[in-house]
Amino acid sequence: MNINLTPQDETTIRTAAYGVVTLMSAAGIAGSAHRIGTDASLALAAATGAVGHVIAGAKAKDLKFPGKSTAAVADQVLPAISESVRLLAAADAAEAENFRSVVRVVIAAAERANKGEPSPVMAEMSRKINEALNA
Repeated sequence: MNINLTPQDETTIRTAAYGVVTLMSAAGIAGSAHRIGTDASLALAAATGAVGHVIAGAKAKDLKFPGKSTAAVADQVLPAISESVRLLAAADAAEAENFRSVVRVVIAAAERANKGEPSPVMAEMSRKINEALNA
């Protein structure tokens, strides 16, 4: 499916998608943030559809998360998640659902990398991300 997205729309989607990886890695710092980030990134790389093409087109310079805390990253990423769903829903409802599915798979991969039940911190971050997905 080919949908029309502006470069700013694409940046918002990339910020949201890669931001989820960043937030889940930060939430899993007590375990292995590196493994969580790797597993979540690999899940993100498996995205398909228009969302997958947008994510695959990311360049390192497009993925900046300024700030020195998880709170600062969350302040940027959580609104980007909600905005991504909104703009994709306006263009194609199926792609909005695809984006939600991609993010849920990234969360599941991050939680699985934790080997066992997600920590309370990871569970809370997952809740916040899911809340932004459904805003």
